[in-house]
Amino acid sequence: MAQPAEVFIRELQLGDGRALGIRQLSSGDVGCVVWDAAIVLAKFLERQESAEPGLLRGRALLELGAGTGIVGIAAAALGAHVTVTDLEELQDLMNTNIDSNAHLITGSCQAKVLKWGEEIPDSLRPPDYILIADCIYYEESLEPLLKTLHNLSGPDTCIFCCYEERTTGKNPEIEKKFFELLRGDFEYEEVPIEKHDEEYRSEDIHILQVYRKK
Repeated sequence: MAQPAEVFIRELQLGDGRALGIRQLSSGDVGCVVWDAAIVLAKFLERQESAEPGLLRGRALLELGAGTGIVGIAAAALGAHVTVTDLEELQDLMNTNIDSNAHLITGSCQAKVLKWGEEIPDSLRPPDYILIADCIYYEESLEPLLKTLHNLSGPDTCIFCCYEERTTGKNPEIEKKFFELLRGDFEYEEVPIEKHDEEYRSEDIHILQVYRKK
């Protein structure tokens, strides 16, 4: 009989002293783990909201490939209205993390199933912001991801895509293909590392600010 996956708690300290407790599992898909790029993006959003109060508060945000839901839950703790999305098998984990951090959420947060490349429910589009953390690692998922981004985003939707640059195996080829596909329908620029959180930053982790081409 297979042993149940162990649960580990990853804490994310917010600048005001609050701490999110995010459950991650010892086994399962890559979505069961809190990745460094997710932490970097969450802390970047907090820094942006601190520098420009109201940037996220009250806004509609949607996270793709949310996994544990850490980025979206952090944004909801900053006052945003967030929908975290991923595959059916990750809904329980996302909902558990939303429920266990509900006392810290000052906006709102809900989990929904969304498979990249499939039809987008009208209730999901277009948000003010779309968040993506460390979702550039499967070549076969790139075109569905870009299709979903295009169908979800409106002309004013700001997309923050955070990824860790990896130099082993096929990773460089996959990243190259991602940018080739991205340039087809989107304009983007890299957020300078100086604008990342002072503690949670790395030369290997990049944040892109992306918009659909007019």
